[in-house]
Amino acid sequence: MNGGGGGVQVLPPPSEDAWVRASERLRPQWQSLVAGRRRMSIPISVSRVNQFDAARLDVEMSAMLKEQLVKVFSLMKPGMPFQYEPELDAFLEFLIWRFSIWVDKPTPGIGLMNLRYTDATAPVERGIFRTGLEGPGLTVAQKLWYCITSVGGQYIWARIQSFSAFRRWGDTNQRSLAQWSWVFLQRIEGLYKAASFGNLLLFLYTGRYRNLIERALKARLVYDSPNMNRAVSFEYMNRQLVWNEFSEMLLLLLPLLNSSTLKNLLRPFSKDKDKDSAVDGSACPVCQNNPSIPFLAIPCGHRYCYYCLRTRCAAAPSFRCPRCKEPVLAMQRHSESTSEQ
Repeated sequence: MNGGGGGVQVLPPPSEDAWVRASERLRPQWQSLVAGRRRMSIPISVSRVNQFDAARLDVEMSAMLKEQLVKVFSLMKPGMPFQYEPELDAFLEFLIWRFSIWVDKPTPGIGLMNLRYTDATAPVERGIFRTGLEGPGLTVAQKLWYCITSVGGQYIWARIQSFSAFRRWGDTNQRSLAQWSWVFLQRIEGLYKAASFGNLLLFLYTGRYRNLIERALKARLVYDSPNMNRAVSFEYMNRQLVWNEFSEMLLLLLPLLNSSTLKNLLRPFSKDKDKDSAVDGSACPVCQNNPSIPFLAIPCGHRYCYYCLRTRCAAAPSFRCPRCKEPVLAMQRHSESTSEQ
């Protein structure tokens, strides 16, 4: 309908099935968009510092348990804990593995860092997910191989090294087979260290697999919970640093202090001042005991042990009597029969 002088054009109303045709036309685009979102992943990198801290905490935990276990065997044959040290280490590592990884729980260090193990070879479910949070745990085979390689492998290698060192395979006067075995062990150790260094570089670049065992088993550390407050308290660290510095200062200053001078300075504040004054003429001013082989200090005349007075005069030619502060010029036996400069 047109109005006079430029009216407004009114469109006819849409048909009843217009929205159906529009939805059918836009449905392919909507499906492609949903499929793209399902294929989309939000990558979340796991902190490398957390993974290194977890390994360090596990080492410290093993050391604490080992220290307590050694105390248990302290009453047995001397040297027994050190003789069977590889067995003790393997036993502790097995206990940690049995009550953590085998039952789908993190080790103490991994748990404190809010991490857990996942199977990197498992297929990822389609849908919107966040890499680094979701994923199944380790399989039974991965758990068993982890125990065999980490616990059994370290124990066997430690025993082989101790046996070869005890048999002195590396000596030049050994048989050719022993020398060849020693060289073979050294090359294996060198290759393992080189592979570990290469794995470390890959870990710093990708943030996956801290060691060769995790890389071989495809056991990846991921976050256990998306929310974690990393609140580090430095109170105990500051307290430890203060006490360490204080103890080092004391160790530095104590040898510089003269014990006799310090004792004389504190004598007026001592509760035994009256007692000391009462025995002023009988006790040795140095050792505070009855003088053995008594000698008199000249010119003040106070009695000393011969050894106390002689060592003080030899150490300090300008030695002064602790009681009267007079310089000791000579020493004389108490019977006044001899005199010694």
